[in-house]
Amino acid sequence: MLARMLIRSLHCSKLQCLSLRGFTSVTPQQVLTPGDVLRKARAFTEEDVLHYSKVSFDYNPLHIESAAAKDVGFQGPVVHGMLVASLFPHILSTHFPGAVYVSQNLNFKLPVYIGDQIIGEVQATNLRKSRNRYLAKFKTRCFKNGELVVIDGELVALLPTLTVELEQHKENQGNV
Repeated sequence: MLARMLIRSLHCSKLQCLSLRGFTSVTPQQVLTPGDVLRKARAFTEEDVLHYSKVSFDYNPLHIESAAAKDVGFQGPVVHGMLVASLFPHILSTHFPGAVYVSQNLNFKLPVYIGDQIIGEVQATNLRKSRNRYLAKFKTRCFKNGELVVIDGELVALLPTLTVELEQHKENQGNV
């Protein structure tokens, strides 16, 4: 643990360490343990919201019309909460290809607006072997502006392995 912290402090800037706490050593694979956090940053665009509206058939004017959103007290169109929460399965599938979602609960705390910088985070809280897979429980949170919790909850997933595929490693191989 001390070696991992030392490697992290020597080899990564604060921005690089945002992606994976505890998984920033030079080796391409690490094993997930309780307490480990995986993160992904994203800003949602107007185009993202329009695409999500089409796919989900959720054409609530709060998501696409500024006047409608302002009429009920928002600053402008609100990004769909489920679109923001899609960061959680993205994080899992990026680091654990073949992961299967079992359950998810969500609490929507604050609105997210187009262009807000959001950081999605999953933190392993419980891991146990279940046949040839691992049943994993994660605390989930999304932050706006690095500190305001906009969504929190919990998810359970079946992971094919506890070996974490590092996102940087996959991106360097040209995956889209």
